[in-house]
Amino acid sequence: MVKIVWTDEAMKNMLDIHDYIVHRGSKFYAAQTLRKIKSHVKVLSKYIRIGKIVPEFNAENIRELIEGNYRIVYRVKDDELAEIISVYHSYRDMNKLNVK
Repeated sequence: MVKIVWTDEAMKNMLDIHDYIVHRGSKFYAAQTLRKIKSHVKVLSKYIRIGKIVPEFNAENIRELIEGNYRIVYRVKDDELAEIISVYHSYRDMNKLNVK
């Protein structure tokens, strides 16, 4: 079974997403969006390489899942560890993401 680790940056992204949606007027939709993202990430525990390679980086170990309008970027550390790097709305510039 693959271990999934969320970076501090990814956790901050989730809080920012939640706060933005709440600010726009929907606590329900904010909670629902975070649940969907977290649920989608769980697939990595069985299929670590299911995400597509992020085209902006073209690195085998930097992959993404899509949930609605959100890109969930993760790093395959090895066959048993996935690290969630960032979660953000697809309109944002991926090139500003630090994936070192």
